[in-house]
Amino acid sequence: MADTLQRLTLLESILGAVNLGAIVLDENRSIVLWNRWLERHSGWKADSVLGHDFFEVFPELQQKRIESAITQALRDNFQSLLSQSLHKSPFPLYPQAAVSSEGRERMQQAVAVTPISLPDAPRHCLIQITDVTIAVGREKLLREQTMVLRSQTFSDGLTGVANRRHFDVAIDKEMRRARRNGSPLSLLMIDIDHFKDYNDQYGHQQGDACLKQVASALATMLNRSGDVLARYGGEEFAAILPDTVPAKALALAEAIRKGVRALSIDNGHEDGAPRHITVSIGVATHSGTAPLDMDQLIGAADRALYQAKDGGRNRVVSNASHRAPPA
Repeated sequence: MADTLQRLTLLESILGAVNLGAIVLDENRSIVLWNRWLERHSGWKADSVLGHDFFEVFPELQQKRIESAITQALRDNFQSLLSQSLHKSPFPLYPQAAVSSEGRERMQQAVAVTPISLPDAPRHCLIQITDVTIAVGREKLLREQTMVLRSQTFSDGLTGVANRRHFDVAIDKEMRRARRNGSPLSLLMIDIDHFKDYNDQYGHQQGDACLKQVASALATMLNRSGDVLARYGGEEFAAILPDTVPAKALALAEAIRKGVRALSIDNGHEDGAPRHITVSIGVATHSGTAPLDMDQLIGAADRALYQAKDGGRNRVVSNASHRAPPA
């Protein structure tokens, strides 16, 4: 008898010392054990809950996942682990004990329900509750940091649009998809006209502001989710347009040319008349069936861009058709 009492005292001490919540229910779902961890984080002393039906103490948990887990443990001898992502804070438990829990945020919890088989006694079940608030917070911080790093890796630091690395990944992916599906893929190479003159006249700080303003206007005009706008280098941008035939690519390029001109960004005077920032655009399209690779598509758009620049700037040229100078 003395040995039994000693073992029970030792077990009680262990359950009181462990850094997790422990609730034991009998076959009638009455609470027969409530450890000190639960007293600290629920604000309820063991004497106030022992002998009570579990769902009398936690009525909000009825018809929830915990009820079926308890039933499976007591009836079927089946262990359950509640999904932490679906059941973040099922119990009204708080990081620090307090008289009132009003306005406080519950701790994040991991919950396991385990059947307990006793010799010559009905089955019981153990509910273990672990505080995972710190771990969840750490995972959230890591996810946020990963998103920031990903954004920094694939975004241009000045304009906020995709950078050259992002462009290289996206054009490769879209080219392979176009070949696989036999769909058209268009590419616009967009260059700000006379940008060196603008920088020389207004300085690099104003030049950066000009780049950001033009990039914002371009991003606004590329409104399909699959389109990718990237800063290709310096004052040059590239727009990847999946599932876009030449006519639509030309129409969008012309709309972009007019939209940038309409920004009316002052770029000094020419022959006594005000001059505003404009863009020249080269357009190339992969039909989806022609044996055109990525370097050829980029090269075709580049050649069209240089033709637009050589033709007097502020115009759109396609690798398939030449546009007349704008009126």
